[in-house]
Amino acid sequence: MIWTFRPSRPSSALPCCAVSSSSVRIVCTSTDGLSYRLCYPSVMAQRDKRSISLPPDLAAEIDRAAAAEGTTVSAWIASTAAHRLRLEAGRRGIAEWERQHGALTAEELADGLARARANLGRPASKRKAS
Repeated sequence: MIWTFRPSRPSSALPCCAVSSSSVRIVCTSTDGLSYRLCYPSVMAQRDKRSISLPPDLAAEIDRAAAAEGTTVSAWIASTAAHRLRLEAGRRGIAEWERQHGALTAEELADGLARARANLGRPASKRKAS
């Protein structure tokens, strides 16, 4: 069964689930003869399970990196993959722009780098004297 609750009383008073938002969709199951219901908010994160093979040294590095960030290996890999995909999308966007408008000049590249570093809160890059 699926219900949409709009609680008029505190969430702790709801019969089967603790909810805190003003409108929550709840999926509840009950088994005949049991005195309780198992309820799962339908807002749970959706995940696809994958099995991957890694060289032992790479797996160890990933374990250390995830631990250093206080996250799980799965979350670290997902974040790293998402970052890589954003970078590739940006590269494709720049390549498409250059196909339409010509290559970026050295000045435009330097300006873009300075803006990116400022947005990331990093200091301006140090240029080598010519």
